[in-house]
Amino acid sequence: MPLYRDAGIVLRTHQLGEADRIITILTRGRGKIRTVAKGVRRTKSRFGARLEPGMHVDVQCYEGRSLDTVTQAECLDRWGEVISRDYQRWTAAAAILETADRLTEEHQLAVQHYRLLAGALRSLADGVHDAPLVLDAYLLRALAVAGWAPSFHDCARCGAEGPHRAFHVASGGAVCPSCRPPGSSAPAPQTMTLLAALLAGDWPVADASEERHRREGSGLTAAFLQWHLERGVRSLRLVDREPTRIATRTLAGGH
Repeated sequence: MPLYRDAGIVLRTHQLGEADRIITILTRGRGKIRTVAKGVRRTKSRFGARLEPGMHVDVQCYEGRSLDTVTQAECLDRWGEVISRDYQRWTAAAAILETADRLTEEHQLAVQHYRLLAGALRSLADGVHDAPLVLDAYLLRALAVAGWAPSFHDCARCGAEGPHRAFHVASGGAVCPSCRPPGSSAPAPQTMTLLAALLAGDWPVADASEERHRREGSGLTAAFLQWHLERGVRSLRLVDREPTRIATRTLAGGH
């Protein structure tokens, strides 16, 4: 069976049998793939820890009829390992990884999604920006890559120059008074400025935003994502959005 190598980011894992796992990986050159990692649940596994969600790996696989099989895995970046030490960053990463899985198709090249995902996980691991901001920036840009870029300035319906106060998810974002449908929301102007900054990667503006505008922006982002995916991202419900924490929490229950 033909062998291949590729760099990729582990999106999720599923148990298979008593010792194996199915590993879903978003690769740079082949898009999303599903592979079997044999024996990785055994304590003596050579590369089990390298194939955890959020890890950036170089894998060698051989093609199978339904699932490929991993034969080698080398770690490129330990983003998942670093992020998992902090509860807030890990919950944000879980939502990012689930969204990446939902927005990509198996064996379809997705270089933009791959690069965007790598940048988001790297940012979470580095801890330079607030984790919920990184999450919302990723969600907005991922939707844009998928062809659903929201508008936060000009009218999404008629293109009338903004800024406009009303926001309507089904219309694509900001709407002018003439196009405003019933049920439109009216977020604060600072919230719209924040969302536009996250979409554009303007981090000085995003980092300087107030917590109330971040929370309002997160709600709009989640609603926009759910509208286009037609069902929610389950991990979003678990995201820790507390602005301050007494101490770093870990999944292991540290204090």
